Amino acid sequence: MAATSAGRVLSLCRQFQKGFCISSRIQPSVLAFSKPPLYVLSLVQQCRALHLSPCRRGLEEFFDNPENWGEPTVKSGAPWTAKQLRTKSSEDLHKLWYVLLKEKNMLQTVEQEAKRQRVQMPSPERLKKVERSMKRLDTVLKEREDALRLLQTGQEHARPGAWRKDVFGRTFWYRFKEWAIPWYMNRRYTRKRFYTPPFVNRFIRLRIEKSLRAKNRKKRLDLEKEKKLNETFPHLSAKM
Repeated sequence: MAATSAGRVLSLCRQFQKGFCISSRIQPSVLAFSKPPLYVLSLVQQCRALHLSPCRRGLEEFFDNPENWGEPTVKSGAPWTAKQLRTKSSEDLHKLWYVLLKEKNMLQTVEQEAKRQRVQMPSPERLKKVERSMKRLDTVLKEREDALRLLQTGQEHARPGAWRKDVFGRTFWYRFKEWAIPWYMNRRYTRKRFYTPPFVNRFIRLRIEKSLRAKNRKKRLDLEKEKKLNETFPHLSAKM
C-alpha cells in the first residue's frame, strides 16, 4: 500500500515537471511554459484561494497618502455610528478595529510632524472622527459581552461586586476579588472602611451644596456671555 502511494506521488511529480521546461536558447532566468495537463490545472485552481504573500509595506504606512501632502484640507467621511456598528459581525468589528487603529497611528504621526514644522495639520477633525468611531465600537462590543454574560450567568457586571460607601460618604462600586485566606483573617481587607461615620453627614450636605452652587454659577455665566454676544452682534441674534 505504501509503495503504491509513493509510486503514484512520484509519477505525479514527473508529469508535473514535464509541464514546465526551461529553454536553452534563451536566458536561464526565462521560463518557457508548455500547456500543463488538466489535473495540474485543477490542482492550481483548488489552491488558488491560499495566499502566502501578504502586502507588507515599510514606514510609509505611518504617513498620509502622498497625494494629500501639502493640501490644506483632506476629504474624509463621517464617523461610524453605533447603529451601523451593531449590524456588523464580531469578525468585521475585529477587522474594523485594526483599520481604525492603523488610521489613528497615521493621523497622530501627521499631527506630530505638523507640530514639529509649526504648521496647521490638514483636516484635524479626522483624528476626532477616528477616536469617536473607536469609542463607539468599544461600546458595541461591551454591549454584546454584557448581553452574553446576562444570558449565561445572569450577572450584570463582568466582575461581581456591590455598591458601598467610604468614610467620606461617597458611593462607589466595589469589585469582589479572591483571597487566599478568610476575610476576618486578612488584615489588608479589615483595614478598609465600608461605612460612613455619623459626623460626616453634615459635610456630605455641604459637598452637595457646593456642587449645586458651582452648576448654578456656570449656568449664570453662560447666560451672561450669551447676552453680551447678542448685544454685540444683534444681527446674528435676529437670524437665530
